[in-house]
Amino acid sequence: MQAKGFIKFVAVLCFLASIWMLSFTFVTRHIEKKARIEATDSNGIVDEAKEAEILQAKRNEKVWIGYTYKECKDKELSLGLDLKGGMNVTMEISIPDVLKALSNQSADPTFVKALEQAQIKQKSSTADFLSLFSESWDEAEPGARMSRVFGTYDLRDRVKPESSNSDVISVLRTESESAIANSFNVLRSRIDRFGVASPNIQKIGNSGRILVELPGVKEPERVRKLLQGTANLEFWETYENSEIIGMLYQANTVIKDILDAEKSALRSADTLQVEPETPKASAPVPDSLGLISDDSLALAAIADSLNLNLNADSLSIDNFPLFSVLTPSMSQQGQPMGGPIIGYATTENIKKIDAWFELDQVKNLFPFEFKPMWTIKAIDKGETTYALIAIKSNRDGTPPLDGSVISDARVASSNTGGFSVSMNMNAEGANIWARLTADNLQKSIAIVLDGYVYSHPTVQTEIRGGSSEITGGFSSNEASDLANVLKSGKMPAPAKIVQEAVVGPSLGQQSINAGLISFILAFILILLYMWFYYGQAGTTANIALIANVLLLFGAMASFGAVLTLPGIAGIVLTLGMAVDANIIIYERIKEEVKAGNSMRIALKEGYKNAMSAIIDGQLTTLITGLILLVLGTGPVQGFAVTLVVGIITSLATSIFISRMVFEWMLDKGKEVSLGTRLTVDFLENTKVNFLGLRKKTYIISSVCIIIGLGFIFTKGMSYGIDFSGGRTYVVKFDQAVSINDIRTSIAEFDASAEIKQYGPNNQLKITTKYKIDDNSEEVDQEIIGKLHEALNPFYAASLTYSEFASTDTNPNGIISSETVGPTIATDMKVNAIIAVIIALIAIFIYIAIRFSRWQFGLGGVVALAHDTAITVALFSIGAGVFPWTMDVDQSFIAAILTVIGYSINDTVVIFDRIRENKALYPKHSWWDNINSSINSTIVRTINTSGTVLVVLFSIFIFGGEVIRGFSFALIIGVAVGAYSTVFIAIPIAYDLIEMKDRKNKKAAELKRK
Repeated sequence: MQAKGFIKFVAVLCFLASIWMLSFTFVTRHIEKKARIEATDSNGIVDEAKEAEILQAKRNEKVWIGYTYKECKDKELSLGLDLKGGMNVTMEISIPDVLKALSNQSADPTFVKALEQAQIKQKSSTADFLSLFSESWDEAEPGARMSRVFGTYDLRDRVKPESSNSDVISVLRTESESAIANSFNVLRSRIDRFGVASPNIQKIGNSGRILVELPGVKEPERVRKLLQGTANLEFWETYENSEIIGMLYQANTVIKDILDAEKSALRSADTLQVEPETPKASAPVPDSLGLISDDSLALAAIADSLNLNLNADSLSIDNFPLFSVLTPSMSQQGQPMGGPIIGYATTENIKKIDAWFELDQVKNLFPFEFKPMWTIKAIDKGETTYALIAIKSNRDGTPPLDGSVISDARVASSNTGGFSVSMNMNAEGANIWARLTADNLQKSIAIVLDGYVYSHPTVQTEIRGGSSEITGGFSSNEASDLANVLKSGKMPAPAKIVQEAVVGPSLGQQSINAGLISFILAFILILLYMWFYYGQAGTTANIALIANVLLLFGAMASFGAVLTLPGIAGIVLTLGMAVDANIIIYERIKEEVKAGNSMRIALKEGYKNAMSAIIDGQLTTLITGLILLVLGTGPVQGFAVTLVVGIITSLATSIFISRMVFEWMLDKGKEVSLGTRLTVDFLENTKVNFLGLRKKTYIISSVCIIIGLGFIFTKGMSYGIDFSGGRTYVVKFDQAVSINDIRTSIAEFDASAEIKQYGPNNQLKITTKYKIDDNSEEVDQEIIGKLHEALNPFYAASLTYSEFASTDTNPNGIISSETVGPTIATDMKVNAIIAVIIALIAIFIYIAIRFSRWQFGLGGVVALAHDTAITVALFSIGAGVFPWTMDVDQSFIAAILTVIGYSINDTVVIFDRIRENKALYPKHSWWDNINSSINSTIVRTINTSGTVLVVLFSIFIFGGEVIRGFSFALIIGVAVGAYSTVFIAIPIAYDLIEMKDRKNKKAAELKRK
């Protein structure tokens, strides 16, 4: 093997990198385990608030080779919601509502009709809404100008009376994208403040949808309110720091007296066991702010600025509880800094400071209008220190100006360098803004969104006309964020939840246990299978397999991938497919040994001859994995990530690692065996006439497909919530229940509800389409209330509504839920069909080009269609018959695409052998060539299918209810795929080639005549 030293160096480097990346996961798990133990009382009950507080305190503590806990957490291999529990929400901005707002709620008949028609078309189309609206407008009134509707005051600079419809659509598209960006900005800031570890928020392409994932969240109702609330943009006057500093000192004295009284009361109590917790000192603020960072010097400066005569003992930090956690805004010369910032605090102290400011004794010290607010962004690189702004409110709590007056805000280039934000207001806002700026010259006006300060620019001059420029040395991103904040106050449409999934921690733990069991068992079975069949060579393959697992997990951690239950299934499937490359290589080496070559030469030639089949086979599977990655969402993407990464690591380990081990064994003079006494001659020299059986197999397959189609058209499919829309609840009882009794009880409010056993006989999956078009929280509560009323009699110990509805506080009741709106369900269904079609076309093109024969490509695609049809038919036949879920959903489509990738991999290996034999024996007929190729690769076909099926049965039996239907689809697909490779794909390619050859011969004969 050439460049052996370099390959060893790279391999060692990759393994060390994987271990390094996985070390962060082990460190965070260890810290979290210790925190949970500390927060557990003598009765085994975990105080989750205390656990969170312990972890929060460690946030900035260095715990691993210079890395803080927060930095380790950012680098760990995260668990998905199905493993950890939590909430997954898809938000959608209603573009029809955006258009209504941009038209000032126009009642123009053409506009109203076009809007209605576009909404109808959207239900069955994947085109974006604006394209459908434009099309519907032209249908409603051909030639009419949209500018008559959208030429409003706010859009006057961009939509003129003479603007063409395409120009108007371009403006509307920009405004729609801006609305989505604004919503994303608002959602991101709200989620950042919610306190969830490792949240994920991302835009979903150009669909106008935003995906929000909140692992471990315990309050779904609070999250719904938080995410769907209207953005509240306000402009407030501010106090100067110098006006407040004296009151802060008085507040400190009051707080000290309160704490001293509490300590005194605790000391006198007979039950006192521990001293009350003292405030944690605030972390030093950045030197770049020019503040006093030493606590004692800061306290002395405050005393001097207030003309207080305090001795050194009085300046003890114990006498200043407020300033021990709130660093005052004082210059190093001991003077209050200018501006509205009155202090700085780290994340862990903010709640304590807020609580103190809410005390009546403290409130009474400040003006009634004083309202402290924190900045939304941290002022340090570690993102732990925030500034406290002194807001000047008013008696009724109404801001002098709100976001409704903003007509536009955009990023501009600043005259002083960098970027600024240009802001325009409507006529009403311009008048108020002029008065506000005139009254606050050389003072700051705070821009507040949802109770947090985004900016507090200083007013330089009175601003008339409503056009302003906000400067501040902004970067491009900072200016863009501020512009989005300003525009969020006039958001034409709030984001609404169109899809939601809530997984309780108990179900998450079940998934973790099931995933681990299936993974470990499958791993052990593969190791035993390879050792049993290939002996020493099998042990070498096992070493490569272990290396593959390490690289796979390390790569996922380095990419920031999230491990989900389908992802674990993808890893387990990857293990089964990983041995395929080794099997191909070993069978090639065995052929070289039988040809009389020495083991070293056989090794070299075996790897060389196997390379094209391995690469072609894995590339076709990679194509389907990439399609899943691009078109899939949620769990499907998790599966695709592990499949794609697993294919790449499998190639590296099977080609390089196993060969290095073999060459090391030969260098050491060790004997290399490629089988055991029981397996070494298995299926050697087979001479089965596979092509001679093709007419019979054509008939068998045709009959199976016709019967399957009959079931599909008569019985139909059981569509999962992904494709049908509705609400699904997994409900756990404290005793076994009868599905028929439950169905009768639920029928009182929804006779069409679907009830299935989900795992054990005390756990059911209930799907309802009751009020499917209404995603409001009121309807959610109504349905849960009706379910509680219908199901409560089936509990041995009845549950209250809150106990039944909570996914966290009670082991029984609703342990997970999911909601999918009808529009997103249609989109998922269409995208699934598109994904399958694209996969088939991509594979046909690849094979046709790679093997220079379109007949091979068409034969492969027909076999894949055959596999798909039979798998789908079995799901139609088995729906309601088998005791596990047989729903057609996103996971099912993922299984179909995986089967397509795997099955064509099998086919490509035989095609590769046919191509090789045709080059070696050009005079052999296609009949002899193809039969010989199938016979020589039959051991590989059986072994590969066998290992994969062993893995899949492990997932099916032990992987848990969540992926049982998914794994069943894979089992059927792989088994049928192995059959179709030999009896459908290859024979069809043969018949097409023979047909073409006969046609060419006939044409040649006619030409000679």
